[in-house]
Amino acid sequence: MLYDTIKSLLKEKKESKRYNNIRLLESGQGSVIKVNGKDYLNMCSNNYLGWANDTITKDAIKASIDKYGVGPGAVRSISGSYDVHQQFEKRLAEFKGVEDVLVVQSGFTANTVVIQTLTTKDDIIFSDQLNHASIIDGMRLSKATKVVYNHCDMEDLRNKILLNKDSIKGNIFIITDGVFSMDGDIAPLDEMCKIAKEFGAYTIVDDAHGEGVLGKGGRGAVSHFNLEGQIDIEVGTLSKAFGLVGGFIGAKAEVIEYLKQFARPFLFSSSLEVGMCSAGIAILGQMEQSEERVEKLWSNAKYLQEKFVSDGYSIGVTTTPITPFMVGDETVATRLTNELFEEGVLVSPIIFPTVPKGKARIRIMLSSLHTIDQIDEAYKIITEKYNSIIK
Repeated sequence: MLYDTIKSLLKEKKESKRYNNIRLLESGQGSVIKVNGKDYLNMCSNNYLGWANDTITKDAIKASIDKYGVGPGAVRSISGSYDVHQQFEKRLAEFKGVEDVLVVQSGFTANTVVIQTLTTKDDIIFSDQLNHASIIDGMRLSKATKVVYNHCDMEDLRNKILLNKDSIKGNIFIITDGVFSMDGDIAPLDEMCKIAKEFGAYTIVDDAHGEGVLGKGGRGAVSHFNLEGQIDIEVGTLSKAFGLVGGFIGAKAEVIEYLKQFARPFLFSSSLEVGMCSAGIAILGQMEQSEERVEKLWSNAKYLQEKFVSDGYSIGVTTTPITPFMVGDETVATRLTNELFEEGVLVSPIIFPTVPKGKARIRIMLSSLHTIDQIDEAYKIITEKYNSIIK
């Protein structure tokens, strides 16, 4: 029964052209990447600032391996918590402007840590309609009541709080992505904070795509809105702009202390690899000294986005470097992706159920490493292939 169901669902996915063919990479992350012995323009990596394969990052990890080895040996509450974990947490807290930080194994884990640990059956969570899967899964692990409000619609959020407030026995939580990864739009955190203050709600912002991109020197969406100290909990990732692997939670010191005592993913899963912390400290040092990479990322993104718009192509509602090239039809998105791969351009198709039917797109992710010549080449290939498909 189980295997029959699995085979049937896999067959259906292949026949509907929604099957995810995973490419095997043969080089480090960069503006160009090697697949099957061939170089491709890498237009689908979250390596925003180019740290994933940078000499500074690699040297820090090599030095960390020489000192600490490669594995933590245990969970942090037993014998897997190192001085460099604490050093990195302190540096991140200073960078983000929060009292304290807890680093965990991934950004996905960070959301499950926060939501399931801090909420109870008496609480209610108001969640944006387009929040990331890690938030959704974190809420599934929570016993709190869940209410979804329309995407970035603060009037709908307020109305739904009013509708439910008389039945709330515990705390109110409002949770949102800082930047929405499929469309590239930014949550109205300033308006959300006003609503939170009105109803005494606690705010949680997952800033995975804002970290290293928005705000002063890449300090994130909270910095972008000048809301330091006004968001209760910030969830971050190391796997995008930092080019590493891991996640973190920034909050008041007592919240972080509480998570260390009660968060199951922290207590029962081995700690973040020490080298990630060493590399993170090195990256923070560079980011605090210069905003050059952040500025180059935005310059590249604006250059490409202006080319698309001026030539009549749609990039949706993005206000960040995330660039969705809107095609509408799923078969067009998958065919375009495959034909671009044949021409040496690596992109990712975004189709239903990740986005609604009729909203298919290829999502282009630039970095500070891309040159104007590379962007021009990718633009030419993408638009020519798209035009030939829809002709």
